[in-house]
Amino acid sequence: MQNDTIAAIATPPGAGGIGVIRVSGDDAFSTVLPIFRQRGGYSALPPSHMLTYGHIVDPVTQEVLDEVLTAFMRTPHTYTRENVVEIQGHGGPLVLQRILRLVLAQGARMAHPGEFTLRAYLNGRLDLAQAEAVMDLISAQTEAGQRLAMQQLRGRVSTQIQEARHAILGVLARIEASIDFPEEDVPTPQPDTLGPLIVMAQRQLHALLSGFDQGRLYRQGLRTAIIGRPNVGKSSLLNALLRSERAIVTPIAGTTRDTVEEVANLHGMPLHLIDTAGITPTSDPIEQIGVQRSRAAAESADMVLLVFDGSQDLAEQDRRVSQELRAMGFGREGNEQASNHETNRRDRPVITVVNKSDCTQRLQNAEVQSMWPGAPLVTTSTLTGAGLAELEEAIAQLALGDSTLTGQSVLITNARHQEALRRATEHLEASLTTLAEGLPLDFISIDLHAAYTILGEITGETASEDLLERIFSEFCIGK
Repeated sequence: MQNDTIAAIATPPGAGGIGVIRVSGDDAFSTVLPIFRQRGGYSALPPSHMLTYGHIVDPVTQEVLDEVLTAFMRTPHTYTRENVVEIQGHGGPLVLQRILRLVLAQGARMAHPGEFTLRAYLNGRLDLAQAEAVMDLISAQTEAGQRLAMQQLRGRVSTQIQEARHAILGVLARIEASIDFPEEDVPTPQPDTLGPLIVMAQRQLHALLSGFDQGRLYRQGLRTAIIGRPNVGKSSLLNALLRSERAIVTPIAGTTRDTVEEVANLHGMPLHLIDTAGITPTSDPIEQIGVQRSRAAAESADMVLLVFDGSQDLAEQDRRVSQELRAMGFGREGNEQASNHETNRRDRPVITVVNKSDCTQRLQNAEVQSMWPGAPLVTTSTLTGAGLAELEEAIAQLALGDSTLTGQSVLITNARHQEALRRATEHLEASLTTLAEGLPLDFISIDLHAAYTILGEITGETASEDLLERIFSEFCIGK
């Protein structure tokens, strides 16, 4: 199937100023030339990598479908390292579909999701980690996420993985040379020589693993549920953090009946804010559904903003909401960093928010702190904006700690990579244990080979067909 010439619309669905149809394969030029009429009646292949003006014409009916600019790009200097043609037409869905049908009628077939990038990987233009970064770049929600994806696309992650593989290979070469060529008097490597080399590779992997939680947050974001009893100002807080009127706000308790989710950019991290209905006993069946969804939102959240009304005394319902959150596993000490998903989602952080500071205060902060010792407490007014900057800093501190992201930062953002690094590290640890116990070198090489192979899954040297199919099936058609 890799020898097929493939085609797809490369621009997003919907109307736009221009739309692009991409064609790739050995027969890409001969597929497009019969339907592309150049100005002046020229029929020769235009120069490579130059836009050529013309029209797309149905060769059967001679109907002119669109006025286009077309680029014919010769291998190997293309995205797929195959011959590629890109037709830039007007961005209407109908005209693009008609042009695509003409291309398919000339012998091309419809591309599968991610097949253009798959071919770039199979033809050696990208390794597997770089190919995955293409989708991360497309779906990045903040500039920080985009920068990390670009670093991965440029091969910064792959370089560090290959350095660790090279270190492991160096150890394997010493071990296997002494085993395979005993007659050549190759000296048997000693533990005090092999150990430091294995530790060096292990440290490289630990350095990559240590940045995963931060990288995941920049890529996927932090799910933050705004929780509290009715009419404490949850929807107003959402609007204030978004700097827009996204949720309906009224003085009537129970206005919010469903969850509302929006994304804000907090220090380069996508902050997924979830406004929820007030958690309260109710006989209203619609309100009951809203309360159930509020509980579900809290269950799925990485962090909770627990909102209290500072203009009223602490209510029994405030205590009940706090008890429910405790039962869900919220309530970690404020100086611990968030988002370790290997703790079974227990001890997730809470920030207590005493809202309506512009009103006469009846709620004592000490009462809130006694229920949530160690949790950050921020006093806010969504009317005046007081305390909002402090709240944002508290969220960022819990999520990201004191870490900073620079233009040269290299962080693991992909859970597949993190799992492979974890498994490889375990094998390196096992090899060190075997070495310390004085077992034969063959046993050490088993774990070293396993670590070497697992790291190859990240960059693609040892990736299975099933893994490739799973990765590229998540891409959009046309990329």
